[in-house]
Amino acid sequence: MLVSVLASGSKGNCTLIKTNYNNILIDAGTTLRYINEKLKENGIMLKDINYILISHTHSDHVSALKSIINKYKPIIILSKLMYDDLDFLKDYPNIIFLTDLIDTGDFTVENIKTSHDTTDSRGYIITSGSSSLVQITDTGYLNQKYFSKLKNKNLYIMESNHNIEMLMHGKYPKWLKNRVASDVGHLSNESSSFYLSNLIGPNTKKIILAHLSEENNTPDLALKTLEKELKEKNITFTDYEVAKQNEKTELVEV
Repeated sequence: MLVSVLASGSKGNCTLIKTNYNNILIDAGTTLRYINEKLKENGIMLKDINYILISHTHSDHVSALKSIINKYKPIIILSKLMYDDLDFLKDYPNIIFLTDLIDTGDFTVENIKTSHDTTDSRGYIITSGSSSLVQITDTGYLNQKYFSKLKNKNLYIMESNHNIEMLMHGKYPKWLKNRVASDVGHLSNESSSFYLSNLIGPNTKKIILAHLSEENNTPDLALKTLEKELKEKNITFTDYEVAKQNEKTELVEV
């Protein structure tokens, strides 16, 4: 598989996955124009997208979805609860509802329940041949019962939303600080690093930290927190980067 995070942050999120036979997006939460521009940089266009997986229905993850389905008719994979939240999908024929395992013949989709203040939210495990990736954003915590399912994948795209000190001493009103830091909010750098240190294994090739807050975090802080956690656990791993809001990551082969 080839993977590129096209956009990541509070203003929009979208990830491209290329398998042998399909082009997949996880989320479509920025503009149609932006997604098409970044796809072209990766040698394809929106008309080439076969599947779109939805993590949850907040606008920064679905804002371009209506325009995309009107023009290009890809297959949408999401839960029944998410479907019920999106009125524009009601008469759309190309829907697959989440089950424990979706097998297209070219790739498989597993999901875990994440914890966010929306009707339903999911993290995804995508496998194609011997290649595997995990994408988890927009969750206040990860339930340990999923650790065995998530362990030792090739690529992790993991939320590292905020630095706790920056959040608590920043400009956000108290209610918003409490929401972000809650069990239905977002992962802090510390939480993200803890989970990653427990999940990566010998097969892991790369980590991409995602959904960083522009107000309450910096790429340097997120990376240093991860480095510190790995060092404290005597884990030697150095291939990691931060996904950006308005700039795609290079295609990663996993």
